[in-house]
Amino acid sequence: MVKSSSSLLAACFCAAWCRTCDDYKNIFDGLKAEYLGRVEFLWIDIEDQAEILDDIDVENFPTLLIAKSGQVYFWGPVLPHASTASNLINRLILADHNATSVTSDIIELELRLRSLLIQ
Repeated sequence: MVKSSSSLLAACFCAAWCRTCDDYKNIFDGLKAEYLGRVEFLWIDIEDQAEILDDIDVENFPTLLIAKSGQVYFWGPVLPHASTASNLINRLILADHNATSVTSDIIELELRLRSLLIQ
């Protein structure tokens, strides 16, 4: 069963060869534990899971997608610090928020990612 699109989704796009991504993996896992039940987290290796990205290019690592209900709130590279992602997530959880203008490809990417969230 696919998880509800009404929950906030945070997906990190990385590459196995990226040493910065190695540093970010433990941070991302910590965020996943911190926001358990409130945010869905996915770690996507762009080479091993290339079919998920389809024609979307990820050029900088790590790249973070934060979306909810077909609205993308953040899409871009992040520094490998817990506070960066945590601040973004907290603002979205606590505040009225407006979606970032992105292409329909990124919105479709959110739907493909949600299909990975199988209970």
